[in-house]
Amino acid sequence: WEELQAEMREEAPAMLLIVRDEDGQVVRQLTGPVKKGMHRVAWDLRYPSSEPTELNPPKPGPFSDLPVGPMVAPGTYTVSLAKRVDGQVIPIGEPQKFPTEPLGLASLPAEDKAEVLAFQKKTARLQRAVLGAGRAAGEAQNRINHLKKALDDAPEADPVLAKRAREIEQRLKDLLIWLEGDKVRSAHNEPRPPAIRERVQRVIYGQWASSSAPTQTQLDGYRIAAEEFGQWLPGLRKLIEEDLRQLEQDAETAGAPWTPGRVPQWQRD
Repeated sequence: WEELQAEMREEAPAMLLIVRDEDGQVVRQLTGPVKKGMHRVAWDLRYPSSEPTELNPPKPGPFSDLPVGPMVAPGTYTVSLAKRVDGQVIPIGEPQKFPTEPLGLASLPAEDKAEVLAFQKKTARLQRAVLGAGRAAGEAQNRINHLKKALDDAPEADPVLAKRAREIEQRLKDLLIWLEGDKVRSAHNEPRPPAIRERVQRVIYGQWASSSAPTQTQLDGYRIAAEEFGQWLPGLRKLIEEDLRQLEQDAETAGAPWTPGRVPQWQRD
């Protein structure tokens, strides 16, 4: 039985292609097929995407592209092959060097490509946090929805707990206006200030597909988004990690049915 359980839990093997820069830092890790025969794996010369992880990545559509990271700077890179079996990475062969060079087709090429890459990297770090915060807020809303229903189904729960759940929900919705925009105004075609997420995405869409230096508008967009997000994030962190967590603990004490985000407490009679 132990052998059958081990087989059932066994992770599928994978072939890895690990790209490193001149300093030996890993730039990208790609996976390849594990079947016999000749195979080709293409690298798009970009860093990995900083968007939230998806177990089932979306497919590109006629009006949308797959998430991508910043383009690497011209230089010499190495790629090495390895296999991962039972979680252990085993190198295969020797690393191979290859150069990356610009095509020289840009009408306004950036004079300092390293400076452009540095700007894109810090934009990617901001995007990772902003989009992750949006997902965290969505999970928090789901937890609140379950809590409200669970408290309705808990006869011994103090009505104050349900009131607290709705107060936290309203605070969350107020926070999301700054992060994702005022949807009420948008639904009525009324002007509204740009949201933090919109500023970040506009910089990325306008700059990452270009080999030119960032414009002053893009520099200002990043600066404003970074300043606003730095002031905004502590509020979300307090709501999720302190207030919502405390409410879930109080709901558990009140005997409310299980909801996402908590482990049931139990003692044998």
